[in-house]
Amino acid sequence: MSFYDRVYEKVREIPRGRVATYGGIALALGSPRASRAVGYALHCNPSPGVIPCHRVVNREGRLAPAFAFGGTDEQRRLLEGEGVAVSEDGIVDLSKYLYLF
Repeated sequence: MSFYDRVYEKVREIPRGRVATYGGIALALGSPRASRAVGYALHCNPSPGVIPCHRVVNREGRLAPAFAFGGTDEQRRLLEGEGVAVSEDGIVDLSKYLYLF
């Protein structure tokens, strides 16, 4: 299984209403220094409706500045639709919504 496939499998584990970080996914895959590779894999997400890449934020809880499937506004809309509060400046409270693998 490729690294990208492992990323997609891990992202599918994030429950509705929760978020994970790029670094958290990399760590869960045993590659703690691969957070950028996780981000690129999600940018290339072959199945956006199936692989919920909108549930992945950066280590500060910030939304992706270039969310590949509709921009930051779409990522916000999807997360808020699942009950995740996003601040006006595009930050998710990780103390409340972070999913740990």
